[in-house]
Amino acid sequence: MEEEKRRLEDEKNKKEEANKKKLEEERERIEEEKKKQVEERKRKNEDEKRMKEEENKSKELLRMKEQENERINQEVQKQQQKEEEKKLQKEKENTSYEFNSLTNPADFAIRNLLDNAENSLYILSDEEVLKMCEEILKKYPKSPRANFLKAEILIKMAEEKQSNSILEQGITQYQKVLDLPDVPYALLVDAGTKLAEKQIFRGWNGKATKTWRFLSDKYPNDVKLKNKLGVSYLMANQNEEARKTFEKVLEMDHGDGLAKVHLGFIIKTIDNDPEKALPFLIEGVASEAEGTKDGRFYFHLGDAFQRLNLLKEAYKVYKTGAENGLFLSSIQRSLYNVNTLTGRPWWTAEETGYTEDLKLFEESWKVIRDEGMAQLDAKTGGFTPESENLREKGEWKQFVLYQRGQKNKKNCEKAPKTCELIDRMEAVKTNKRGQVKFSVIHPGTHIWPHCGPTNCRLRAHLGLKVPTGINIRVGQEKRTWKEGKFIIFDDSFEHEVWHNGNELRLVLIVDFWHPDLTEEQKKTLSPI
Repeated sequence: MEEEKRRLEDEKNKKEEANKKKLEEERERIEEEKKKQVEERKRKNEDEKRMKEEENKSKELLRMKEQENERINQEVQKQQQKEEEKKLQKEKENTSYEFNSLTNPADFAIRNLLDNAENSLYILSDEEVLKMCEEILKKYPKSPRANFLKAEILIKMAEEKQSNSILEQGITQYQKVLDLPDVPYALLVDAGTKLAEKQIFRGWNGKATKTWRFLSDKYPNDVKLKNKLGVSYLMANQNEEARKTFEKVLEMDHGDGLAKVHLGFIIKTIDNDPEKALPFLIEGVASEAEGTKDGRFYFHLGDAFQRLNLLKEAYKVYKTGAENGLFLSSIQRSLYNVNTLTGRPWWTAEETGYTEDLKLFEESWKVIRDEGMAQLDAKTGGFTPESENLREKGEWKQFVLYQRGQKNKKNCEKAPKTCELIDRMEAVKTNKRGQVKFSVIHPGTHIWPHCGPTNCRLRAHLGLKVPTGINIRVGQEKRTWKEGKFIIFDDSFEHEVWHNGNELRLVLIVDFWHPDLTEEQKKTLSPI
């Protein structure tokens, strides 16, 4: 019994051992199968990776080959273009073509189209020629001549139609020419010059200066362009930039007359140094370079001599200026003139034709005086110093009521009776080339000999407070003022003032149109 029990126990153990071994073998088989699967996946991934790398490598090689082919094609095209340009340039050089200096090789290839468009200006309407230009520009948008011609037509249309809108389109079109590559020097300078001129016409002095600066930077050795830039700086009141520019010109060309007269002008008017300015003005005017035969330079040269008390030399300059047609005479040196007007230094009320109007002022002179005197108060008054550098010494101030035909409303509120009289005198209130102002000169003042800017006005001084010891010379004749009375003169003639008295002198200055001017002339003359 006991043995049977052990036998059964042994059999049980043997079965369990067999089952255990069988399970272990199955587990090992499963584990081995897993390993094989992992190895298979790994091999498969590596194969896929290798194939992907090979595929990418093939693509990269293909891309590089395509790039190389593209580079070769571009090089071939560039070489062909260069050969074509050389061929065109050679043909251009060997051809006596009228517009060679304005035509680059690309434009030379389409010269017949461009010439036809330009010749059509004299046959077709502006609109039709503009359409021709636009058709050319659709195919050749970078054509300098086509862009320039379009600008020219737009400016022509703007002038005919008096349209600022079309003018600004023309200005934009000129700018496009400056922005293009490979524009011939002559065409670029022509486009830039016309662009700057139109910018100034629109009152865009800053933009004009930018245009001249672009051209000057583009062609840094061109002194003419640098001189244009310097003048543009002056017009924009950038005096120090102008000075530097003209000094640079003289570094490049010591004998440049135009730079010398402008630098002399700056030294005389800005630095107030006539002695230092004199050599520049003398040499510049004597050079007779283009642009130096100008009344302004003769004016300032003579004035520099006068301020240094070299009167003989001064009047020799003025005489030469008159002989050259720059001045009406050696003593009538205004620069903005109508040459047909009667010219004499002194006038009577009867000669002006404004007797009745002038009498109204004289009858109210005390009221006018009181309004003027009230403005002399340092705290509440509005007198400002004379700003044209015309005083050798002393004190000279003014209180402006009208200027360039425009009423100063703020100042007229302080002198209402005076302005009421002005408003009744058409020849005064509409005078775009004149002023109405109170003028005060203090004792010890000397005003240099000078001339007004235009012969289109006559100047009347109404005496309001007139001490002894004060004189004015107009031309060759000296006079003085009387309280309540006008003295009338043409201030385009040389005049000079001395105040050797002990009290201030106060007058009302009234400018009125020269009586010889027609109504049409009065309307069309530009303001000064």
